Amino acid sequence: MGLSSTTIPILFLSLSLLMFGVLGNAQLSSDFYSKSCPNVTTIARRLIQRASRSDVRLTAKVMRLHFHDCFVNGCDGSVLLDAAPADGVEGEKEAFQNAGSLDGFEVIDDIKTALENVCPGVVSCADILAIAAEISVSLAGGPSWDVLLGRRDGRTANRGDAVAALPLGPDSMEILTSKFSVHNLDTADLVALSGAHTFGRVQCGVITNRLHNFSGNNGQSDPSIEPKFLRTLRRKCPQGRSLTARVNLDPTSPDSFDNDYFKNLQNNRGVIESDQILFSSKGAPTVSLVNRFAKSQRKFYKAFAKSMIKMGNVRTLTGTDGEIRRDCRRVN
Repeated sequence: MGLSSTTIPILFLSLSLLMFGVLGNAQLSSDFYSKSCPNVTTIARRLIQRASRSDVRLTAKVMRLHFHDCFVNGCDGSVLLDAAPADGVEGEKEAFQNAGSLDGFEVIDDIKTALENVCPGVVSCADILAIAAEISVSLAGGPSWDVLLGRRDGRTANRGDAVAALPLGPDSMEILTSKFSVHNLDTADLVALSGAHTFGRVQCGVITNRLHNFSGNNGQSDPSIEPKFLRTLRRKCPQGRSLTARVNLDPTSPDSFDNDYFKNLQNNRGVIESDQILFSSKGAPTVSLVNRFAKSQRKFYKAFAKSMIKMGNVRTLTGTDGEIRRDCRRVN
């Protein structure tokens, strides 16, 4: 399914969000590269647009990279590093939540190469991820926002930290909330950022227990799944078959960024258990937020943009901390 023909006004969030305490690091600014590399966003957009023509999933892949970067020791580009034990880099790519599923690295490499040609040693890989995420959401029909820049790159990565920090499909509401709150992200951020599952795919391995072995009971499925949708998912992810086969996270509009994800949750058609739990947990504060975003795409877009800016400020390296990598896959 293509982009929605409904035109939603693009939301530009200014640095006035600072007034609300959303951001904790005043060294980041939307005009950080205005003099040192003024075409950074134009270059990144051109390369993402080109790559997305041959890969409809690319925008969702790139968005996920930024999320998985920030949730593991902050937005420092560590998710991009290849394992290099001699340099103390374990490699977050090999973490359970990332191995064999995290993708989109090539377009980040292409952006970095292009920027090094015109602005050598200026733009960090961490900032490229933040810029690319906003561009990807916008290209898929979602909101735009002022990306705050000035991050520097970390010099290490930790696989164990990635396993501990990144959300898992079977995570309970308590665990989900904890994994967000450790980054100063609240319930509103949890629900808004989960809305990124409005585009992209998920491997059958993430949901197979939910479909065929729920709570350790062989042959049993999660009773919260709408019966017809359960049959569809079981057909796409049959028991004992490929765990790397993929299904759409949003069966309604899989490649568009919209609020259908929340409507799916209302109809018990959330693909991942930790998505559906946002609506199926009676009395949880997440339920009213799901209803609000399902009713109003505009409110979802505004909340999502605000939460993306907030997440992008998690434990950033600035000033003389870290480095500006020449190659996003390895430390200098």
